[in-house]
Amino acid sequence: MSTNVARTDDGWWVEQGGRLTPVTTDATTTAELLADRAAVDKAAATPDPDGPQLADVVLRSPVTVPARVVAQMVNYRSHATDSGIDPDTVPPAFFRKASGSVCGPGDDIRCPDHVGFLDYEVELGLVIGRRIDVGTVVAEGDLADLVAGVVVTNDVSARDIQLTRTQFYESKSYPTFTPVGPFLTLLQGEELTALERLRLTLSVNGEVRQDSTVADMIVKPARALTLLSRFQALDPGDLLLTGTPGGTALKAPHKVVEKIGALLPPAVKWKTFFKRQAANPRYLKDGDVIAATIGDPGRGIDLGQQSNVVRGPARRAAL
Repeated sequence: MSTNVARTDDGWWVEQGGRLTPVTTDATTTAELLADRAAVDKAAATPDPDGPQLADVVLRSPVTVPARVVAQMVNYRSHATDSGIDPDTVPPAFFRKASGSVCGPGDDIRCPDHVGFLDYEVELGLVIGRRIDVGTVVAEGDLADLVAGVVVTNDVSARDIQLTRTQFYESKSYPTFTPVGPFLTLLQGEELTALERLRLTLSVNGEVRQDSTVADMIVKPARALTLLSRFQALDPGDLLLTGTPGGTALKAPHKVVEKIGALLPPAVKWKTFFKRQAANPRYLKDGDVIAATIGDPGRGIDLGQQSNVVRGPARRAAL
């Protein structure tokens, strides 16, 4: 049975039915909390009927920083199609995000003045529970031993920085560009082997933009961790974002436009591309409210909902 763990400035809590029970622990980091699992289990087994209501507290990210934050690129078939890529030919790829981009599930997303095309990407985050050394081969049956739990994340992206400068790290690493939570959902072994049933949804101002299940994933978690561990070790409390479904604001241009663009110098091509993108109303603007959820109601698994307001210039920055 899954356990939802929340974090506030006052410490760690187990959430049950919208009410919080304090976890009696000295842990200040996610890694330390995972090492004190007995304290979490005790709180889950003895809910406090007088504990605070979830709605009355300010939640922080249940993944503490500093930590490694790694993400998979183009890892859903629907997202590959939106990007103009054949899903059957997408090579596995990873990139890093600065851990300083992590923020709470209700924090404002602050758009820098020089960013004109801000996008959203709801993603399932895997929180590492045990060290994974370089060279580790991860089988499906190993997930329960290596992955402690899952979280809702949003890989907020400055598309003009990402594409014109070929800068994934910068474009996805500004402060507040990785909302995490509200809960760290600790899963049992059988729940981790059925992650494909989890449904990811994201809406902007109440309009659903993304809606898919993990079954749409190209490279599944066990394979992803095996590929990542070829060159990157992971420690307890580290976070792997596993890709986003289709429905983001950014989409590949029409084939004819793409062929014409290929003939242009890069600077001209991107200026032309973003001139057309300026008419796309799906990019985020100041005041937009993003709501993201992940869950499997059939099994009673609910990672909760994060809700973030975009703060920043509602303009298209000059390239």
